[in-house]
Amino acid sequence: MLQGKVAVVTGATQGIGFEIAKKFAANGANIAIVDICDAEKAAPAVKALEELGVTAKSYQCNVGNAAQVAETCKQILADFGGVDILVNNAGITRDNLILKMSEADFDMVIDVNLKGAFYMTKNFYRPMMKKRYGKIINISSISGLFGNAGQANYSSSKAGIVGLTKSTAKELASRNINVNAIAPGFIETPMTTAFQGNDELKKAIPMGRFGKPEEVADLALFLASPMSDFITGEVIRCDGGMAM
Repeated sequence: MLQGKVAVVTGATQGIGFEIAKKFAANGANIAIVDICDAEKAAPAVKALEELGVTAKSYQCNVGNAAQVAETCKQILADFGGVDILVNNAGITRDNLILKMSEADFDMVIDVNLKGAFYMTKNFYRPMMKKRYGKIINISSISGLFGNAGQANYSSSKAGIVGLTKSTAKELASRNINVNAIAPGFIETPMTTAFQGNDELKKAIPMGRFGKPEEVADLALFLASPMSDFITGEVIRCDGGMAM
């Protein structure tokens, strides 16, 4: 389905990002992993992708740092010769009530979650325009759609992703570039470990369970594939009905 395509996935050494990278690789895409961790820590993810018969490389980068992103994207273009798919998945949390939230924690989450997606998109914007082809998939959150107490920074960053997605989609639609967002609910990842045994929380999900990273990856594959060629500017929830 993605044979010969080049996909860049941020935050792809674990969780949702890794499952997306793995799903893309299983469908023929070569993968560039962009992650804050170094090459040694990224090695297991790279090996797992290579075992699927594709080319995979990792790039250590803080996506919240504009200069690092510019240098990393330049190197990816040199190594792979171009980029077809960009998944802006990297994200962090620094939860607290607004009264207790520091400015530094607010800024850090915005820098990584929102500005990181902006920086990555900006650096691959022109190469995709020249190719007149591209798929950009931004990972938002249901927290960005209806807010969440104790997550003013995270919810703001993920709500910003929605606006970024729609604006970018309008700018790039005439160049045959699709830009969409996925808004996961509670998914079984390291970020949600503390909540996974919460039966009351599961009751708030109509399907009665947390989602699996592979289920988000399935949706990402659809959005990265030719099956979604006439879909752009959309925010699709993957939340078991929680935000209905």
